[in-house]
Amino acid sequence: MKPDNYPVEPAHLWEHFYQFSQIPRPSKKEEAVRQYVVDLAEQGGHPWKLDEAGNLVISVAASSGREDRPTVIIQNHLDMVTVKTADKDHDFESDPLVLEVNDGWLCADRTTLGADNGLGAAAAVAVMTDNSVEHPPLELLFTVDEETGLGGALNLDASLLSGTLMLNLDTEDWNELYVGCAGGGGWQFARTFSTEPALEGSECWRLSLRGLAGGHSGVQIHEQLANAVKLLAECLREVPGLRIGAIDIGVAHNVIPREGNVEFLCPAGQQKLLQDKLNTCISRWKSYLPEADLGVEAQLESAAAKPALDEVDSLQLLDLISAWPHGAQSYSLAQPADLVDLSINLAVLRLADGELFLESSYRFFNDEQSLPLQQSVLALARAFDLEVTPDVGYPGWQPDFESPLLAQGIALHQKLFDFKPEVKAIHAGLECGILKGKKPDVDILSFGPTIRGAHSPSERLEIATVTPFWQYLKGLLADI
Repeated sequence: MKPDNYPVEPAHLWEHFYQFSQIPRPSKKEEAVRQYVVDLAEQGGHPWKLDEAGNLVISVAASSGREDRPTVIIQNHLDMVTVKTADKDHDFESDPLVLEVNDGWLCADRTTLGADNGLGAAAAVAVMTDNSVEHPPLELLFTVDEETGLGGALNLDASLLSGTLMLNLDTEDWNELYVGCAGGGGWQFARTFSTEPALEGSECWRLSLRGLAGGHSGVQIHEQLANAVKLLAECLREVPGLRIGAIDIGVAHNVIPREGNVEFLCPAGQQKLLQDKLNTCISRWKSYLPEADLGVEAQLESAAAKPALDEVDSLQLLDLISAWPHGAQSYSLAQPADLVDLSINLAVLRLADGELFLESSYRFFNDEQSLPLQQSVLALARAFDLEVTPDVGYPGWQPDFESPLLAQGIALHQKLFDFKPEVKAIHAGLECGILKGKKPDVDILSFGPTIRGAHSPSERLEIATVTPFWQYLKGLLADI
């Protein structure tokens, strides 16, 4: 059900976004939301095609008098990141989102909102369904599986597209135009440890961490948000007789881990020492963590005894976590200080029945600059006997500040809003880099309304930026 104060204008855009929010659309399971878009295309008489990867292209004829103008591709992805708080009962494969409006922001009840990139996708559908929008011939490209590795774009059949201009609606700062994005890659690591049953006289504890902000491992990596993997490992340092039994931290390669659990064994009688150490850690963290992370909480509770690693392997696992790089590694010398050139995210760590799984991803503008970081990570993998499975990488989108489409976009923004937009590159893996590689002749511009907290349950969309975003999109389409 829509909240009472759900926005109403622009009507087509907000209605389509609401419908998107009611259709589960995790990565790799976009069939239902794609069918929603296809049904609308068929109702309007617009032909559509699917490629083998599941990407959808809808052809929309030009408005009267604009038939001879160049074809414009409007590009968005259909899937969303699926993250919730521990206390929220929500199944992302079957449950609709519960929307809320708070102080001018649209959000969801303790889950991701899916404004990344659902708002852009809704705008593209609104262009198709709102007959008042004037536009040239359009190709609406809806990709799949963006959030788990840009799989849809990587496997796109580019022969479905003829346009040489592209508008990507997947950035998150209104009044900013983007002409470049980071590339990326990553790895999955595995190792099998021997386990031993709980020793007589030992106790089993579960340490849980909650209340961190988490967030997008690209656009928020410079904010120095805490990583739950690192903090939980820090808590376990110097625990006498520590034997780690289980770990469950993190959700996806592109999400800074915000919560998790570790189960461990130690000699009986250590509860006060453990609690004191935990209190000391919390106090220390709050002395330097950013404001968004100051809600951090940790809980220590007894757990059922289970087989665990021995003390040597447990210490080695903590050493691995401590040595693993995480965060911004270098900053751009040409752009503002918050533009990161190179970063890495220690994203997921799991241990169950002696089977270790670790996932980490990195982002770059210059692939050559990332080579020492890659070598460092692979050296750690060798030193700690980890099996390595590389993830499929993706290219960056090198900025083109001489782009004719950019010049047109700047001029229109100045005309509509009486000031020039900022022109930037973004430290995130937009699909633009991949699409540029598949269609080198395409001129790309990316923009969007303001979104904060993407990839976390605090994701929110600034409602006041949506109307000017829509006005700007319509203006560009009318001018091209």
